[in-house]
Formats: sequence, structure tokens, C-alpha cells
Amino acid sequence: MAVEEKKGILLETGTNEFEIVEFNIGDVHYGINVAKVREVITRTPVTEMPQAHPYIDGLFTLRGKAIPLVNLPRCLNVQTPDEPKNIIVTEINNYDIGFLVDSVSRIHRISWKNMEPAPEVGDQSRVVGIIKMDEKIILLLDFETIIAEINPEINQKLTTFDDATVDMKAKRSNIHVVCAEDSPLLRELLVSTLHESGYRFVRDFNNGQDAWNFLSNIDKDIPIEDEVRIIISDIEMPQMDGHRLLKLVREDQRYSDTPFILFSSLISEEMRRKGEQLGANGQISKPEINQLIGLMDELIFNIKHA
Repeated sequence: MAVEEKKGILLETGTNEFEIVEFNIGDVHYGINVAKVREVITRTPVTEMPQAHPYIDGLFTLRGKAIPLVNLPRCLNVQTPDEPKNIIVTEINNYDIGFLVDSVSRIHRISWKNMEPAPEVGDQSRVVGIIKMDEKIILLLDFETIIAEINPEINQKLTTFDDATVDMKAKRSNIHVVCAEDSPLLRELLVSTLHESGYRFVRDFNNGQDAWNFLSNIDKDIPIEDEVRIIISDIEMPQMDGHRLLKLVREDQRYSDTPFILFSSLISEEMRRKGEQLGANGQISKPEINQLIGLMDELIFNIKHA
């Protein structure tokens, strides 16, 4: 099952809609954004890797490329009565990885408004959103965090940045940043890294709707820069996605000149075109935090790092 023909929606502008591939593990229904899925294949033999992460079954080959396979039931600590039958092959953060699942059923087109943030039920919850359908609930998993657990290089890139001079950190310390990111782990890493780099004033939100509520309610009698000088947003978020947030920001005269950076694992060529159409000042693929901070300095202070 190829999903290329299903990606047309990604080229539409600011619709606040997306498509998910629904899959099952045991009796539970899960979903993954079509934009992250390369294809779905039947289970294939794997080669075990010594000292691999416990979630990894090994490597499988797809069109000549060796790809790690995550045993998703094991990752989620779910016992299933039957052998998993499908592999969802993904590309997330420019990283190819497969996820073993029981079965894949269908593709749904839904509005981000119909996706609710997941209730907080524990520190280790891997669910970033829930979609209530007539006869079932679909859980959207935090695939970025799962991959970050498996691949320490991603965490390292999210927390490593070039050291700045005292003068540069002092300049950054007066800048107000608005940040929208739904993954709790990545949001915490992003905010703490921005703080360490000198950007002390960071308001963070776990979805685009909350970020927009804040932006639209800023007192019109005070200078915008006193509350927000730059906006950083993920694309894939419950309630309102980053593209819709960008569209609303650009339609508001107060924010016509406010720099807006998309920081997402979904920055493909098609998504980059969409972001440019909507007026993004820059688009950085996670987890390149150093590039993000460099672009922030360029947009705010007109300082280009070597």
C-alpha cells in the first residue's frame, strides 16, 4: 500500500485538515500522520543487531536499503494474541524507520479541531492526541519521542548549540518567544535549550489553538514586541496545526512582520513549498536546534553566524 497518492492534501493551504493511517495493536486503534508514512508492507524477515535498543527487532531490507524495525507492541508494553502482520515504513526527522504493527486498516481525513490533546495519565504516556470517531477512539502516538529514545543522536542535536558571547546572550535575553509544540518531551527539550542559549522569555503551548488564543488576545494598545518578537511552531499539532496558525498570524495586520519559523519533522519538499506560500520566514527540520537558534538570530538581529 503506497501512500504517495494520498498526500495531495498536504499541498492545500491552511485547511487545518490532515490524513492519518489507522492501524491496530491488539484491540486498540492507533494513528500516524500520512505525511510521515512512506508505505505499508507485509512483515518481512529481519536481521538481529547485537546490543540494539530493546525496542528494535533488527534490520529489514527495502529496495536495497537496510532499515531498523521497531517492535511497537513491545515499545507500548502490549501483549498481542496474534503475530503482527504489517510494517509501517516511515520517514521522520530525515530518519527512515519501520514500525511493526498488528494490522493496518484504512486512511481517514480529519480536521485538527477533532483531535484533542491527550489527557495526562502518566509521565511515560506516548499518546499526543485522541480522535473520537462514532464507534471508536483513535490514539495518535508520539513517534518523535519513540525515535528520540531509540536514537540518542536526535536528543543530542536538540540540546547542542554553538556557544554565544556574553553580549549575544544579553541581546537574546530581552526577546519574547512564542513556541507551539505538542510533544511533551520535545517541547521541554526545546524550551530548556532556548533558555540555555540566552532566550529566557519563552511562552510554550502544546497546540496551535492555544498559541493563537494567546496571540489574538494580546492587548492592542501595547507594542507587539513586548509580548512576542518571534514565533516557532511545529506543524503537526492537535486543535490547530502549524500551517493554520501561520495563516492566521499572516492575516492579522499586527503580525505581518513577526518572524515565524516552522520547526518540524515534516519538512519535505512539498511541505516546504506550502510553508513558503503561507509566509514562513524559515523552515528547519527537527532536531537541528543549532540551525534554529542561528536562524532566530538572523531574523531578529540580522546577525548571520559562520
